[in-house]
Amino acid sequence: MKKLLISILFVLAGLFVVDRLGGMAMWWVCQHTHDVSGPKIKYLASDVYEDVVLMGTSRCNSHYVPSIIRDTLGCSVYNGGIDGSDNIFSHYITLNFILSKHKPKVICLELMPSDFEKQPDPFSTISFFAPYFGKSEGADSVFRLAGKYWEYRISHLYRYNAKAISNIAGLAINRNEGGDHGYLPTPQPAQYPTSLDHGYPITKVDSLKLKYVQKFIDLCRKNNIKLVLVVSPMYVKVDKDYYDPLKAIAARNHVPFMDYHTEGLFLDHPDYFRDSNHLWDKGARLYSSIFASDLKRILNGEKGRWY
Repeated sequence: MKKLLISILFVLAGLFVVDRLGGMAMWWVCQHTHDVSGPKIKYLASDVYEDVVLMGTSRCNSHYVPSIIRDTLGCSVYNGGIDGSDNIFSHYITLNFILSKHKPKVICLELMPSDFEKQPDPFSTISFFAPYFGKSEGADSVFRLAGKYWEYRISHLYRYNAKAISNIAGLAINRNEGGDHGYLPTPQPAQYPTSLDHGYPITKVDSLKLKYVQKFIDLCRKNNIKLVLVVSPMYVKVDKDYYDPLKAIAARNHVPFMDYHTEGLFLDHPDYFRDSNHLWDKGARLYSSIFASDLKRILNGEKGRWY
């Protein structure tokens, strides 16, 4: 029995050493990769300094050209959209990372149906942010809510599971060339969307997600950050009330809600889209100029149609 216990302890000690050394190695990879998401998450968690930070998932990443918005507003702008980050839980984690180092003057949060509809696994992509576990209690609270807190606390190596392959590949391939403060231009597609999609009806609203939209608003207010909620164009036809659950929260909190989707912007221009949900660079540049002008009016105190 004694030999068995010694053997078990020896194995556990070996696993502990492998886990910690592996975690250190993957942290180095995470800090030096040139993959798309890894450097951006690192920047948002450690180095972001801009006055205006754009947040969201791939649609944010593809739709907002910081240099165009900067020239209109006259202040620094960063596109912090993270591909695949999926919904408000990831955005809330990102906001806490940003606030651990910096307080922007303005945050523009790009929203989607996935920010308020029920999903089978709403926490599936928060693992993207696990390398920075322990950096912020607010971020860690989401890991705790998702049931991942103790897994990430016990195993340092497991924190890198979600993006290990892409981060390692990013040591050899630089996928950030030609970027503009977080924006990576999307090339012209071989084929534009051929028919106008019609949005699926949202039958179940996730009250927990709406609670986190409110928490996001509260955290910005607590830090004296001007928050603007945005839905950018899609080549998808939806009813005017499609985003009502989000618009209701925005109205209660007197937060501007800039809805370019149900307004039908660019529905007559499939040539601006690379697919039904994303603009390519030509469309992004035109949209950014429109958005920047509207945002400037909001920041100048003009209430207009966005409240």
